[in-house]
Amino acid sequence: MSVEQLYQEIILDHYRVKRNAGLREPYEVEVHHVNPSCGDELTLRVAVADGEVTDVSYEAVGCSISQASTSVMSDLVIGGSPEHALELHDGFQTMIQGQGKVSLDEDAYGDAVAFEGVAQFPARVKCAMLGWAAVRDALLRVMAGAKEES
Repeated sequence: MSVEQLYQEIILDHYRVKRNAGLREPYEVEVHHVNPSCGDELTLRVAVADGEVTDVSYEAVGCSISQASTSVMSDLVIGGSPEHALELHDGFQTMIQGQGKVSLDEDAYGDAVAFEGVAQFPARVKCAMLGWAAVRDALLRVMAGAKEES
């Protein structure tokens, strides 16, 4: 099996078995993001306690890339600090906007490395970034002391 096939399998696995899908309580902030270029929609909730992201839950409608990317992101940020989650966001964004020329550290990003191939398709970059942009928005609101917003 080639690396590309393995990455496709990882993306399909996260699409079929979405980690952390389904809106849960309690949460500090809820955000709603839409990708107007393709119609993907995401409502995402974040819970933070004692400097740790304790939960990320979401409801998503859209393509396999946006949903799988959100699944991968949620797995990565739960259990870490909000600051670390924002660093992961920045690294993922750099990679996905790098047109296939930027690689991720597999130890730090796990299954997110599967999206490196997506970076070669500019039309899919916004799909892959939807969940990441939503969690960034939510965490910045939590860190600023904002309450629930949509």
